Amino acid sequence: MDHADSSDPRRGRLQRWLRRELPPLALTIALLVVARASFANHYQVPSGSMMPTLLPGDRVVVDMSAYGLRVPFTAIELLDRGRPAPGEVVVFKSPADGTRLIKRVVAVGGQTVALVDGRLLVDGQPLAADPGAPLERLGERVFRLDLAHGGGPDIAPSLVPEGMVLVLGDHRGASADGRWFGLVPEQAFYGRALGVYWRRGEGPVWKRL
Repeated sequence: MDHADSSDPRRGRLQRWLRRELPPLALTIALLVVARASFANHYQVPSGSMMPTLLPGDRVVVDMSAYGLRVPFTAIELLDRGRPAPGEVVVFKSPADGTRLIKRVVAVGGQTVALVDGRLLVDGQPLAADPGAPLERLGERVFRLDLAHGGGPDIAPSLVPEGMVLVLGDHRGASADGRWFGLVPEQAFYGRALGVYWRRGEGPVWKRL
């Protein structure tokens, strides 16, 4: 009896502590989940389709609000912050199977795009930044291509419809990209990749994309 009596105050204190601390703790966890889903996240690169820009195993910071704020885990948009732009590295839902992929935006609605031997032409203009090197320029971004396995399938000159986006891998001869699964609707983009913060064999790094 004495033992049971002595435990009651402790049980009461525990119950009062739980009532006081659990609600704010649950709210904090919920806010963290929302922040991660809506503002920032990370992505681990699964393959070499974006080499040499991204290597397998790279961990990438992703701005989840770059193309608008959405209700977490839904496509409901709360705030429009722009659309994917040529040259950006993006994370999106594959039209083929819903898998999250990371590729580069190469053309958006209203642009005419072609691909010959792994080299892009947009609105009839080649994007080669240096004719003697496997470099392309999209907007302010200059990036290196990996053409070690050739250029992969060509793309005949095609007009990208409004609201749609063409994405390709920088490793043109070894990338399952828009040439295989087609154009991607703007609503399918989760966010813009900002930079690599961890690279296998190097550890913490910062390589802006």
